[in-house]
Amino acid sequence: MVVIMKPRASQNDVRKLAAYFEARNLKVGITVGMGCTILGLVGDTTALDIGKIQQFDTVERVTRISEPYKKANRKFHPEDTVVDVSGVKVGHGNFTVMAGPCSVESEEQIVSVARSVQAAGAGILRGGAFKPRTSPYSFQGMGIPGLNLMLEAKAETGLPIVTELVSPHYCEIFNEKVDLVQIGARNMQNFELLKEVGKMSKPVLLKRGLCATYEEWIMSAEYIMSQGNENVILCERGIRTTETYTRNTLDVSAIPCIKRMSHLPIVVDPSHSGGYRYLVEPLALAAIAAGADGLIIEVHNDPDHAKCDGQQSLTPGQFDTLMGKMGKFVELMGKTIVR
Repeated sequence: MVVIMKPRASQNDVRKLAAYFEARNLKVGITVGMGCTILGLVGDTTALDIGKIQQFDTVERVTRISEPYKKANRKFHPEDTVVDVSGVKVGHGNFTVMAGPCSVESEEQIVSVARSVQAAGAGILRGGAFKPRTSPYSFQGMGIPGLNLMLEAKAETGLPIVTELVSPHYCEIFNEKVDLVQIGARNMQNFELLKEVGKMSKPVLLKRGLCATYEEWIMSAEYIMSQGNENVILCERGIRTTETYTRNTLDVSAIPCIKRMSHLPIVVDPSHSGGYRYLVEPLALAAIAAGADGLIIEVHNDPDHAKCDGQQSLTPGQFDTLMGKMGKFVELMGKTIVR
């Protein structure tokens, strides 16, 4: 970070401001130029509030010379991170497919889908026990009973499970029973929830918010990592744009950009990105070509009668066909589908 002093700032003003930063465990380099003095701050400046610094009467402007995120930054961690989800690897050459229904509806449904996606090659079972919905009158999920049904499906198939956490109230039970904790798009900037998740021992799947920038998304991962949990997987699930023909717009460029900015693995949700099942295959293949580390796909045994997002869910047969096509694309990108 660079702090540029106003031309009228005295040497005493410079010393006082330097002492202010040194008290915050930063090293301060002072450069006296033509008409101004520059303070170069070395150290962890992520906790510094630029707005507050600019309020000092002697400060002209403040500029960050490095990104505010440290733990998630590729510059500080050049090697790809590989996240272990109960034995299933995500990242750095490992291509991981997570599949299952948007919401858990019954034991028969979740067990049937789990068997189908496992047979097709999925490595992780997805399913929603808690469903944050736009309308309070929409199906909100089965809650804990739904989570218990996912555990039954796991017992039947051996597949690790990923499901969404919506409240700190459930952190303890998720930490005990869930293999991969999902933070949904609506909670990407629920910072109190992120801090609690950061204290958990289970890896986290962090979905991008509807209108979040790349930096905001990575900063949310930083919240989790700053509390000690550095096993974070990022998930691009489509963003809100001016286009209304599709449910959301898949930001394919996010994949190479995030890989340049961060060492964390990134997976793509083609189901929520497009909102229609005919879009799932082309978006999934596009994600693979762009370098994604995996996919999370909605699969339902009877999508026409699903309680949630049936229009974007594949049938088990359609998912099996897609997995057959994906294999060649994944291999072409130098990766291996893991399970």
